[in-house]
Amino acid sequence: MAEVILIAAICCYTGITVLNILNSGVHGLGLAAAGACLTVLFALQILHSQPGARRAPARRRALTLGLQVLVTYLPLVAFEAQWGAMAGFLAGSLLLLLPPRPGWILYGLVGVSMLVPPVLGGRSVLDSAYLVQTTLLTGLVIFGLARLSDLVRVLHESRGELTRAAVTRERLRFARDLHDLLGYSLSAIQLKGELIHRLIAANPEMAKQEIEDVLAISRQSLADVRRVASGYRDLSLKEEIGSARSVLSAAEVETVTDVRIGSVSSPVDTVLATVLREAVTNVLRHSRATYCGITAVEEDGLMTLSISNDGVIEGYCDSSPHSGSGLGNLELRLRAVGGDLTVDRGSADAFRLVARAPAHGELLAGTDGPMEDEAAWMTV
Repeated sequence: MAEVILIAAICCYTGITVLNILNSGVHGLGLAAAGACLTVLFALQILHSQPGARRAPARRRALTLGLQVLVTYLPLVAFEAQWGAMAGFLAGSLLLLLPPRPGWILYGLVGVSMLVPPVLGGRSVLDSAYLVQTTLLTGLVIFGLARLSDLVRVLHESRGELTRAAVTRERLRFARDLHDLLGYSLSAIQLKGELIHRLIAANPEMAKQEIEDVLAISRQSLADVRRVASGYRDLSLKEEIGSARSVLSAAEVETVTDVRIGSVSSPVDTVLATVLREAVTNVLRHSRATYCGITAVEEDGLMTLSISNDGVIEGYCDSSPHSGSGLGNLELRLRAVGGDLTVDRGSADAFRLVARAPAHGELLAGTDGPMEDEAAWMTV
């Protein structure tokens, strides 16, 4: 619609000039020459009003502007004031194609130059002022409508980009949450399945208890998937610590916990619970741990979660094509609530992960789990 209005305005100004020339009694070759010049000016103005015309090569802009200057001023010799409206097109083109400072200076000079035709034609000072004002107003209208058309186009393109960004954001959130929530659960199910396989013959009662644990974990996994799909992903750090003790115990990993948690905001509680899940998953998948220590302490409004273990396999690298990027995910999650993540390798087989966040932190504006490092999510 903005483009249609712009073209309509250019047509109307051209039509006014046509009526002025016809009213002046021009016939024959003079009328034909005026029609040719008007056609060229109309085409040039449409070209100069196109989106991105200012980004055209400087040589081309100089050529088209030079041609417009010729077909604007040369007919003034023959038609004088009747041709004056076309100077408004030139004024508008200067504003559209040149940088602001020279553009506005030349725009003003074009307006002042329109004092000459009325003087040559013996017209009054009022006619001169009228022609100057008309030229400047026409230039502003053309410039404003062209810029409006360009801004409307940019707005529509930006809206499309925002839509695509929102879709990408949701896709990355879904992939991240599936990795963080289900990686732990599936590792626990696999571990307990292997334990059940060993216990079936030797201790059926304990195997039955482990089967009940597997069913509970699988039900929780199903609930996690539903929460991810619906966007609700609240977790409890205390509950995750209890679950971690059970899973690590099944893996015959000695677990020592120190839990001193006060009031914690829901976003921080969820992020720290996710950190614990990923850390325990890494202990189970990437080490031969015999010991794991879990400390969750709140002091002076700062929540600190520390997970340490032994049994790290030196030089370990998961070669599976879907090994994930859990620590990168966790670092971005903590950054979203104003926290940070540190990793410390002690002795040759020791590993310690520490997550810190304000106890009452909230998600920072514009984050849902941050997106600064999309490449991290793409490996999930």
